[in-house]
Formats: sequence, C-alpha cells, structure tokens
Amino acid sequence: MTASCELCGENSGGRYLCERHTVQLAKRLEELPVLYNEVGECLVPRRSGWGEIIATKGAAGPQSPIDEDVLDTVNWGRAAEVLRLWRVDVQRERWPRHSPPPPPADLAADCRWLAMELEWIVDHYPAIGDLARETRELELQARTIVGDPAPRPQRLGTCVAIDGEGVVCGAVISRLPGQTRLKCRWCGYVYATGQDWANLEFFQPKEESCPSGS
Repeated sequence: MTASCELCGENSGGRYLCERHTVQLAKRLEELPVLYNEVGECLVPRRSGWGEIIATKGAAGPQSPIDEDVLDTVNWGRAAEVLRLWRVDVQRERWPRHSPPPPPADLAADCRWLAMELEWIVDHYPAIGDLARETRELELQARTIVGDPAPRPQRLGTCVAIDGEGVVCGAVISRLPGQTRLKCRWCGYVYATGQDWANLEFFQPKEESCPSGS
C-alpha cells in the first residue's frame, strides 16, 4: 500500500490514487467509448442533412483523404486492445487462482467493467498509475481528431418505429454529430439507412398551432 498518489504524489489516504485523479479516471472510462465512436465518424467522408446520412463505403468517385498514420494509431480497435489488456491484468491480480481471462468484449464493455471495479483498483492495484496515464493518452489522441470539448449528442426528435400493435415508440432520439447509425434505447429499432433518417424526420409529430384569437 502507498501513502501518496501515483500520479501527483499528494497524500491519498493509503490509496494508489488521490480522490481528484480517481474521479478523472472514472470520467475518462465513461467517455472513451463515445470519443472513439466519434473518431470513427471523423475518419470517413460525411454528407450533411438527415436524408443524406448514409454510409459512403463503396461509393464511386474520389474519397476524402485519410491520414493512414492517424488511422493506425487513433482508432477504436487500438483503444479496445489497450483497455482489454488492462482488464485482463486487473482480473488476474484480483482473482489469481480461479479467474479465466474475460470473454471477448468491446471497448465500452471493458471500460464499464474497469469503472465498476475502480474502488478495488484504487485500493489494491499498484499499476493503476500506468492505467490512468494510458487512459489519458487514449483520450488526448481521440481529442486531436474530434476536437475539445467532445461533441455532445444532438436531439433529433422522437422514435417513429411502430410495434406489432401499431403503437409508435415515441422515445427521444439523439445522435452525435456525423453519427450514421444508432439504436433506440427503448424499443431497439436501428436507424441506419438514408430512408430510416428520412422517415424519422418526416414522421415527427407536428406542433399544434394555437387557435386564432386565443
């Protein structure tokens, strides 16, 4: 056990990170999947407008140039690999005798797992300083692509999917700038094609106008 923070050297009350850096790490673990989703959107050509939000893979004509060095180092796959290795190591340290490697997952799942185990990690995992530094580096790399601060979700309206009984879902639908695919968190409908986005816009409930003179 240590008496000082692995990052700043301040008194940490016997933990490996002080409270300030623990909160920062928790926040980064929450935000990394969102940042790297946006990185993927920034590294492909885009079109604007709801009805034109369609995938460009296989489109004819010249494509927007992509810096292959950036693509190799700042992408979802690399971030997922880094966080997966940290998850495996933490799990091995915490359950050394009877813990098999975790099943394959994605960046969001590994970030969520590390966040849930953060209290134990801060108290018992000496390598947390390196974990925090690598997580911060992944965040900084992503922000060189998506900008700072990170983009915020845009409210598009309400879900227009209809269930088997003819009932419209009506849940709020939001997306990050440039996001071409999203899943309604309530009913599970996936908006992915140009027609999906066009329907979402066209079938939004119309605002009722007030009667004249009222």
